[in-house]
Amino acid sequence: MTIEIYITIAILAVTFALLLLTRISPVAIFVGALTMTITFKLAPLQESLKGFSNSGVLTIGALFMVAAGMYSTGAITFISEWLIGRPKKLFTAQLKILPFISFGSAFLNNTPLVAMMIPGIRDLSKNCGLPATKLYIPLSYASILGGTCTLIGTATNLVIGGMVVDAMKKAGPDTPFMRELTMFDPGLIGLPVTIAGIIFIITVGTWLLPDAKVMADSDDDKRFYRAEFSIKPGSSVIGQTIDDLGYLNSSTYYLNYLYRANGSRVALSTNPKLVEGDVLVFTTDLDNIESLWATKGLTPVNILQKMKSPRYKHTLVKAVVSRSAPALGRLVSELPLEGSPYRMNVVGVSRGTKPLDTSISNHRVQAGDLVVLEVGDSFFYHNRREIDFLSVKKLTKARLQRTDRAVEAGLITIGMVAAVAFGFMNMLNAALLASGLMILTGCMSLKEAGQSVEFGTVVVIASAIGLEAAVTGSGLSALLADLLSGIGGGNPTIALIVVFCGCIFMDTLVTNVASAVFMFPIALMMAGQMGVSFMPFAMTVLVGASCSFISPVGYQTNLMVYGPGGYKFMDYVKIGVPLTVVVGIVTILLTPLFFPF
Repeated sequence: MTIEIYITIAILAVTFALLLLTRISPVAIFVGALTMTITFKLAPLQESLKGFSNSGVLTIGALFMVAAGMYSTGAITFISEWLIGRPKKLFTAQLKILPFISFGSAFLNNTPLVAMMIPGIRDLSKNCGLPATKLYIPLSYASILGGTCTLIGTATNLVIGGMVVDAMKKAGPDTPFMRELTMFDPGLIGLPVTIAGIIFIITVGTWLLPDAKVMADSDDDKRFYRAEFSIKPGSSVIGQTIDDLGYLNSSTYYLNYLYRANGSRVALSTNPKLVEGDVLVFTTDLDNIESLWATKGLTPVNILQKMKSPRYKHTLVKAVVSRSAPALGRLVSELPLEGSPYRMNVVGVSRGTKPLDTSISNHRVQAGDLVVLEVGDSFFYHNRREIDFLSVKKLTKARLQRTDRAVEAGLITIGMVAAVAFGFMNMLNAALLASGLMILTGCMSLKEAGQSVEFGTVVVIASAIGLEAAVTGSGLSALLADLLSGIGGGNPTIALIVVFCGCIFMDTLVTNVASAVFMFPIALMMAGQMGVSFMPFAMTVLVGASCSFISPVGYQTNLMVYGPGGYKFMDYVKIGVPLTVVVGIVTILLTPLFFPF
């Protein structure tokens, strides 16, 4: 072996050791690894940096903006509620989410599907008290499994289909039998693999996934607020019971009371249906008050002075009442004072670390009260001298959705998918146009578009593609090819196992597409040496290269859920290894049946 190969192996070993054993940001680790490959000139500079100009990477960035447009208009929420609802159990949630994602991924690019579902999973986790850590990885895995069912399911499938055509054109007398792949050829293996994979994830896999992260309590976590919301006319929650909405037994907040518009109190034990004008009184922490405020159909009860701007432009802030505030000693119901410039809604109030024991309207304002307010931009100008409020902090985890643009957002997204499906334009072009239309039609602002892009994820994916150039340029890939060919021997079944394992191994080192490109010629050579059909080998490469479960860097959707789920490298290994074994067994057993040697 050459010195370049040793250096490449060392860099890869250190990279995975840091991912496994430290809490260093994956962005820092991968950028550092790429920097070392450039420093040692393991590949031409242009090849090392190709990930940053890769159309697939740029497409992911654009799709984050499309997903933001779908989310900010409530289109994602509408779809999520229609298909998934508010399941009370993790098993029910997985049973509704995973088959849907798998089916969609068989015909659509799984990257936008996962990008759009990430905020939906986040809200589902908060509202229903389900562990997000047991939903994000299954979301990614289900999209990967579904992609194996058709020729257009993933970029890997298309690459392999194209390579088969190229190999047929170059076929010589010793070339093994092969034919062009049809749309549903992959489904003969992919569909059983998908079913087996989803069953494994829902049953055994759930126990292998990490539990919800328990964060250290901050001052805000320890403080509880009284929050009051009313049901506005035409609200989508009218007619639903409090149990349907997850309010009856929520693990994240507590519904204290429900009052009708006439002031009568309704027993929560009867699981009443909500009607227009109902008032819901919650005890909640700061994190969940944001989620409740952003819920469609709920509006704050205490509107001190009506704002002129539409609600989707409003901001939620946390503030402390100042000692010099003119409102001291007054009831909230007596506000605003004459001449007050503030236009705002009182969402929640906390005194000390406890919620109020009386209604917000009957609360007498005191210095030091902690309030959560819905405000417009003018609030920050009027409070610039901090006479009324101190320690003002914007709460940015939740935004009000502009539901009047949900149809536009949905049509833009459908148009994007259709344009790609019918070959009018490539995915990057369609995603860029869609994100631009989202901004032009008011589905999201330019600022929201910029903030929606997960730049850390994009950089990690681009750096991982750059590492693949070092693996090839150093000669490590050629060395591995010779090794695998020797292990395969003359037994076709053993050769299939070697090809599948080779794909999985390469998935952990490079991207899934690179794994397919690397293993295809090796599999073709092995089939030719044994004098058997290449078709079972082609299908094995297709499934093996696509099913990247063991490493977060093996597939872009794994990286997309890495940050939102707060995962570690070993979380993928724990569930990915046995899932890969299940997929491998099904693939090796069924492939020779449908594609004989």
